[in-house]
Amino acid sequence: MFHIDTDIWGIMPKHINRKKRVFAIVTAAVLVLGGGSAAFAYWTTTGTGTGSATTGTTVNWTITSTTAGAALTPGGPTDTVTFIVTNPGTGVQNLAAVTTAVANADGTPWVAVTGCSAADYTVGTPTFTTGNVNPGATVTGTVTIQMINRAAVNQDGCKLATVPLYFTAS
Repeated sequence: MFHIDTDIWGIMPKHINRKKRVFAIVTAAVLVLGGGSAAFAYWTTTGTGTGSATTGTTVNWTITSTTAGAALTPGGPTDTVTFIVTNPGTGVQNLAAVTTAVANADGTPWVAVTGCSAADYTVGTPTFTTGNVNPGATVTGTVTIQMINRAAVNQDGCKLATVPLYFTAS
């Protein structure tokens, strides 16, 4: 049977000289400590990146109105027209202004028949509540219209005319 005497720690044979023994212990310690610190090693770095999101756009207001009830006559009474502004979009939109004019549905000047035009009528300032309008919500307002008495002008062309109002909301 083969037997080797070892030092007091039981890791080295007694016949290895002192310098070799110290070198072996230091090397073992470095390997153990070095291997243990490798688990904690890291690199630092920085980075950048980009991303994006797409936003929608405004959607034009939808405006409807009721037909005026009173028959307009030169210099006669005013009539009040009720209008409704609807936000058909998917987001909140701000209603800041509504204007009204006697005009065709495309905004061009209105002439019903010879002898009657937008110049025969005056439209008041619309009354409504300004502010944010939720999707699908409405704002109701009113505006007045009156037929002007144009002195020394025959306004017979306006008899029984349906006067179109053109609304613009912003």
